[in-house]
Formats: sequence, C-alpha cells, structure tokens
Amino acid sequence: MVDVTPFLPGLSPVQGKAVVARFDGGRLSSEGGLLALREIETRLGLADRLAACVKDPRAPERVVHRLAEIIRFRMLMIAAGYEDGNDADSLRADAMFKLALDRLPSDEELCSQSTISRLENLPDRRALLRLGRALIEQYCTSFRQMPKRIVLDVDDTFDRVHGGQQLRLFNAFRDDYGFQPIVVFDGEGRFVTALLRPGKRPGGHEIRAFLRRLVGAIRAFWPRVEILLRADSHYACPEVFDWCRENRVDWLLGLAPNAVLRRHVEALEKTTAERFTAAPARGKVRRFAQFHDAARSWSRVERIIARVEAGAEGTDTRFIVTNLEGGRAKSLYERLYCARGQAENHIKAWKNHLAADRTSCHEATANQFRLFLHAGSYWLLWSMRRLMPKGSAWRVMQFDTLRLRLIKIAARVVELKKQIKIHLPSSTRDRAIFGIILNRLPRLVT
Repeated sequence: MVDVTPFLPGLSPVQGKAVVARFDGGRLSSEGGLLALREIETRLGLADRLAACVKDPRAPERVVHRLAEIIRFRMLMIAAGYEDGNDADSLRADAMFKLALDRLPSDEELCSQSTISRLENLPDRRALLRLGRALIEQYCTSFRQMPKRIVLDVDDTFDRVHGGQQLRLFNAFRDDYGFQPIVVFDGEGRFVTALLRPGKRPGGHEIRAFLRRLVGAIRAFWPRVEILLRADSHYACPEVFDWCRENRVDWLLGLAPNAVLRRHVEALEKTTAERFTAAPARGKVRRFAQFHDAARSWSRVERIIARVEAGAEGTDTRFIVTNLEGGRAKSLYERLYCARGQAENHIKAWKNHLAADRTSCHEATANQFRLFLHAGSYWLLWSMRRLMPKGSAWRVMQFDTLRLRLIKIAARVVELKKQIKIHLPSSTRDRAIFGIILNRLPRLVT
C-alpha cells in the first residue's frame, strides 16, 4: 500500500535520526477540552432554548442537521476559537466536535459552512425578539433563587465593519464605519442581552425603549426584584431618569462635566490641589462632595456626587448622578459606581476573545443573530469559569487563557464496540482541574 500523505519537508534530524512527520494520525483532535464544554452546554440547555425560538421551514423528513445541533456546533466553534463559519468545513469531521454533538466518530459529518450561513439568515425580527427573551430567560434561570437586587451594567461598544452592511454608519469619533451595539451584563458578569444598532451614540428615547423591553422581560420572571442601573454619561438623560423613577429602577450614572457643575466644586478643587502641593510625597489626594442640581431639560433636581482628585498631573474631577438616597458619597462612587469598570472586561471577553465583532453579514437580522450566538459561547466559558474554586486564579482567568489551558488539548479518539476511549496527553499541565469541573457540574442550575 502506497502512503499518499506527503511528509513535511525541512525537518532537522535529532541525534542522527531523521524526523518524518505526516498528517496521517487518524482520529486526533486539538479540542480535548470540549469534553467539559459539552457537559456544561447540556446542563444549560442553551442551544435547545435558542432553537425553539426559530421556525424551521425545512421538511422534517429531510432534515439531517437539526437547528439545535447547528447552533450548538456554532457556539462550540466560537468558544474553541473558530469564529469564522468557514472553519466548519474542516471541523465537521473532527471527532471531538462530533462527540460534543452526541455523534459517534464514525457517524456522518456535522453541518457545513453553507448550512450555518443559511441558519444565520433564517431568523426574522419576531424570531430575534424571541431569541432576546430566551437569553434573558437563560440569565434568570442561572440563579438558584430570585435575588433581592440585581445590578445591570449597560454599555455600548464600537464594532468596525468593512462593507455595505445594513445599519452601518460613519462614526466621526472613530473615523470609520461601524455598528455601536448596546451590551448588558449583570454585576457578576452574566450576559443579559445585546442589541445591534447603528454606529452612533444612543439617544434618550432609544435608551428608554430598550430599557422598557429589558426590564419588562426580567420582571416577567421576577416581578418584585430590585434593579440598579449602572452606565456612563451616554445614558444620563431625562428620558431615562423619568422612566426609571416611574418603574422602580434605581440608577447610578456617569455625568459629563460642564461649567454649571464645576461651579459647585471650585472651592473643593482649589483646597484639594493645595493639600497635594503641601505634601506631594503622600500621593494623590481624593475628596468628595455632593449636591442637588438639574439641567434645563430635567424634570426635577437630582443628587449629584463629585469626585475631585489632585496629583502631579493636575486636578481631575468626575461626576455621577443617582436617585439613591442613602449611602456616603465616597462609598457610592468608589465601591458601587467604579465596580462597573468590570463591564469593560466582560465586553473585552465577548468582543475580543470570542470575536463578537465578526458581524460581516449583509442583513442586519443575521448580524443580530450572530451577536446572540457569541453570547451563547460567552455563557459556556463563563459557566466553566464559575465552576472554578473561589479565590483561585481560574476564577478570574481571561477567556483566551482559559481556552488555551483547558480546551486546546490534544486527544486521540478510539471507537470500540461498547465504548469510546479518549486518550489525552499524560503531560497535560492542568489535568487536575478537569476533575474539579466535572465534579461541580451539578452546581449549574438546570
């Protein structure tokens, strides 16, 4: 028998022995960590939940790949670092991906790129609304019991595009065309929802409509839950203030500085700078003040907190606005408002580590569906990280590092008559953590 697989040229010998390498290893995979992700996705049931929101127009008797299987395959691909749907054409024969989708290594191949592309263009606006509610349902069911209070971090991020996609818009600040989707996480990093929108700053009426749908969907599960909204100055507008007050939603929002606000803290800025000048070796001096004021467009005065900081670079002043009546100004700013900085890390994990900005479809509905698929992959990796021991480095590890350490593991799959053997490298550095993850799987809410 002639081996038609060519060997790799140019390899140097080792201790006088030639090194011959060929791609003829058989059922080998570089995604051994899908064993754990498969179990997590099964507990979450996220693919089935999303698939139930989309109507399948295909004849049932001719369906080879069910919608849930396609969605599960796509989410696992993204979690494993394959954000491009074209990768499905080579990964569809991968033994570990087959096992993750409950198929034997000898079974037929998984779906191709063209099948995934047809799925992405399948949902209409009504289906997307159902998918958005399904993600919020996933968020609510991730708690063992209804929390007394939740914190929602709302932010928008620029998504640069290259082409004639629907909803694209030129952003003067970014000097480029793109989208600017709104993304929502809770205070512990759970993904809540994402909304594709043009590449401009959201206005008050748009934010109010978005919050109405978001809060309404959450309170459909938890009618009495207390909600605290945190966001930057984009969201500090009278439409948001009035709607939140009418609907029992507290807020803690950044506020853009202006001349009127600065007049309230002129004396404090001066004395803070003098304190730093008197003792620069002690480092920066930070002080706080609070007052009530209102812009001309506001319906009433609001509580405003100012943080004044003086250092070698000069004086820096930040403002936040809130309807919370209790709490010291220092505590509200440093412990509560500054904690929303973690939302930037969550967006980084979703956008950079999971490539959620791969919104290259022409149709806006398809790109919105892609945001939801990447949100599903976020849930898989976030849930894996959540199973790690508290206080360990695994608990706060970035998704790209988590993928490199726990998913990108070589595996040899052997299919026998009564069992499937998976051989993982004996030198795997982090093999002990796999036992911890699998033992803690029952802690995931199903």
